[in-house]
Amino acid sequence: MMETDLMTEEQKSTRRIGKESANQQVIVDENGGTWAFDRSYLVGSAGKMKMTKRQLANQFAVVPVAKLVKSFGITWRPKVLMIFATLLWVAITSNDSMAAETIRAGIIGCDTSHVPAFTKLINANRGDDDPMAGVRVVAAYPGFSEDIASSRDRVEKFTQQLRDMNVEIVATIEELLTRVDVVLLESSDGRKHLEQVRPVIEAGKPVFVDKPFAASVSDAVEIFRMAHERDVPIFTSSMMRFVPEIATVKENTEIGEITGCDAYSPCTVDATHPDLFWYGIHGVETLFAVMGPECQRVTRTTVDNTDVVTGVWADGRIGRFRGIRSGKKGFGALVFGTKSIQHLKRTGSYEPLVSEIVKFFKTGKPPVPPTETLEILAFMEAAEISKIENGRSVSLQELLNANSQ
Repeated sequence: MMETDLMTEEQKSTRRIGKESANQQVIVDENGGTWAFDRSYLVGSAGKMKMTKRQLANQFAVVPVAKLVKSFGITWRPKVLMIFATLLWVAITSNDSMAAETIRAGIIGCDTSHVPAFTKLINANRGDDDPMAGVRVVAAYPGFSEDIASSRDRVEKFTQQLRDMNVEIVATIEELLTRVDVVLLESSDGRKHLEQVRPVIEAGKPVFVDKPFAASVSDAVEIFRMAHERDVPIFTSSMMRFVPEIATVKENTEIGEITGCDAYSPCTVDATHPDLFWYGIHGVETLFAVMGPECQRVTRTTVDNTDVVTGVWADGRIGRFRGIRSGKKGFGALVFGTKSIQHLKRTGSYEPLVSEIVKFFKTGKPPVPPTETLEILAFMEAAEISKIENGRSVSLQELLNANSQ
């Protein structure tokens, strides 16, 4: 058989191999070339050939082995090809974070700045050992609401930013679901979330639902009912829950046991949603992240530029949310403890939340239980009722019971 020598003279003169170790297997082919496989790299006799297993998996998925052999400058003989193919197979199948197992994420709704921000974080180049590796946004369905100006006027800008990041834009949710394994429901209109998440749950796709989770407690109860019935992982949260200072507050020994909290955030409103659902959710989520669940009753005081919502917890503690619509705005909480009083402010970026979303997609375990999310929504809806009824104290349990029948 005539031998086809695909190696250049330069490649022949630059054969090399790294040091052999306990984790490394070395093979010498019949032409005197050497191949080594270790936990991280496949290294070939043709110089300058060192690739991570993720890179190998990306190439192997679209390039025949024979073409890879040729591109690496290896003398192509049957035995060489067999050795090369074997090593490739070991490299690709031995790593649970390989590209072939990358979780494909899809986005529903491109009318919020969260869409490009989350996509940049998820699709960033990361090493195999990075906890945020292994998920990639690959497709999106734009979707928007004609009667919400911030949705209508921004959707094209954010959709184009996704195109610029090589995310495929599709025409329907049904088409999206054929291309992805998991979903981020990002539409800014909570009124549409029940309708939009239904086919996702029916398809069995784990889903993160961005704020507002819904525009009513009744819709939220139905979403969780569907997900529970089909055993589909689902969760929602404001980024504030995972801000490091808030996420670790219960372990803060300088504060001691938490006796109360005054949380605050901007609280712009939109006529299409109950007041706190639109943006006040950030401060309310902060309040519950600090205080925990089991709020019993809510009373709201409101003026044009400010809301103060007071909750009484089952153990007698009091927590308050202050919604800001004028003056200096910010996100944070004044936390009262048995040892000290501390003022915690928002720091950092979306990364802590996105990291939790990625972990959720990998494990199927929501970091926030549905019961707590429903209580947060009941807190906000009770505040709406309290406002309408001139500050009446509203029971969260009665509200939940009325929407669970």
